[in-house]
Amino acid sequence: MVVPAQWPQDAVVRTARLRVEPVRVAHVEEMAVVLGDPALYAITGGAPPTAVELASRYRRWERPTSDDGLEGWLNWVVVRDADGAAVGTVQATTTAGANGLTAEVGWVIGVPFQGHGYATEAAEAVVWWLVDRGAGAVHAHIAPDHPASEAVARRIGMRATGEFRDDGEQRWRWRPAQARTAT
Repeated sequence: MVVPAQWPQDAVVRTARLRVEPVRVAHVEEMAVVLGDPALYAITGGAPPTAVELASRYRRWERPTSDDGLEGWLNWVVVRDADGAAVGTVQATTTAGANGLTAEVGWVIGVPFQGHGYATEAAEAVVWWLVDRGAGAVHAHIAPDHPASEAVARRIGMRATGEFRDDGEQRWRWRPAQARTAT
């Protein structure tokens, strides 16, 4: 199994200011607003999802694995504790291989909520959550010319590898020797 049995699919990851909770169809309306600004897609491409598209996506993401069972899916909504507002998402796709469990992480923070450290705080908490549960390798793929995501990756202990996918995104690797910061 790609997602170890001891990993609860309903795990909530907490930080000093945030609650990173599993995505549910009930999040659709609020997340359609958070993800609705076209400026959010200026670098990565695409367009804001409709509520119908998000509902379909979230129903799929409520399952713990891909259809073929080769990937584990962990998808969270980032919620600000102070007021309960959803501000974005963090995701992890896990795969098992000869070298153990690998997790690819990604984050998206809505335009009005950017610049407050939410992406760094949520992504770092999720990375440590994954490592504490056995992920030996954690990486992200970041679009070229996306300095905000590169800054988040650096802050959480990732380094650019110089390896690129066909779509131009560069692989960033987390180094397990990084010290955990208090959150």
